[in-house]
Amino acid sequence: MRQLRKPYLLFLGDVDLKSDAKTAFGLRDWCRNDVMGEWSLPAATVSLDLPRHSPSQAAALGAGSIVVGVAAVGGVLPAHWLPELEAALDAGMDVVSGLHSRLTSFPSLVQAAQRGGGRLHDVRHSDQVFAAGTGRKRSGQRVLTVGTDCALGKKYTALALTRALTARGVPATFRATGQTGIMIAGAGVAVDAVIADFIAGAAEALSPDNAADHWDVIEGQGALFHPAYAGVTLGLVHGSQPDALVLCHDPSRDTVEGYPDCPIPDLQHAIDRYLEAARLTNRQVRCVGVSINSSSLTDAQWQAYAASVELKLGLPVVDPMRGGVDALADALLAR
Repeated sequence: MRQLRKPYLLFLGDVDLKSDAKTAFGLRDWCRNDVMGEWSLPAATVSLDLPRHSPSQAAALGAGSIVVGVAAVGGVLPAHWLPELEAALDAGMDVVSGLHSRLTSFPSLVQAAQRGGGRLHDVRHSDQVFAAGTGRKRSGQRVLTVGTDCALGKKYTALALTRALTARGVPATFRATGQTGIMIAGAGVAVDAVIADFIAGAAEALSPDNAADHWDVIEGQGALFHPAYAGVTLGLVHGSQPDALVLCHDPSRDTVEGYPDCPIPDLQHAIDRYLEAARLTNRQVRCVGVSINSSSLTDAQWQAYAASVELKLGLPVVDPMRGGVDALADALLAR
């Protein structure tokens, strides 16, 4: 698996919208102890409210990597950002990016990495070779977050659940499967960049044998009901071999985002389909709860909605950003 050097200096380029800096905000919020500070160009209007360090200053303070914390338009790395990244490389740091543009496609970055001894990490892209899935039963415990659609809280749910378990003294590890998750964890596999035949094998490599009481909390990707991304979801379900599933859902969506002809399934139907798929590699899998992105609901609406779903499904219903996931942790640890 890819391993990233911490602590991080978060680079904001010349961003002027907070939404474009979601990677940087996610790193600040979920691995604050691994973030040394921020750096940006003079034109930037967004700040993380962290200490400002230039690349050379950050390197002198022990920073391991400068992270491109912005999702630039089209996933392209702007040429006028390159001097700051080159300065970090010349100072001995690594450069980490989740953009579509490969860092290795820029000769000046390759040359700076050779001069300074740093590495270029394109976390969205993987050159690692994985084996096909085996279906072999692995030791340890695993929980996978799954969804009714993409981009509705699978990563945040997994991170919150990992925190809740470790706070109880339960050994748990967040297993990242997307670029931002990899930056937060410092390791992982971007499964959407793995050749289809080897997605299950990549998931097996991501979550190897472990102690019997250890929980791997695996970040889900895509959705079984997504016309474009169901394939990566299914491979991840099979390779993760989950003992437990958490279904993630956004009640404001009636159809798959960007696909108006694809309706969001009923929650019980979604749970049944995920359990059916997961039983291929773990006959004992169970769904332990539902995680809701309730950002579209008022407090009163959220309380009423959660109560109605709990009554209908007989499962705990939580929002990681609105009350936490303790009920999920309770259900996960219940025998």
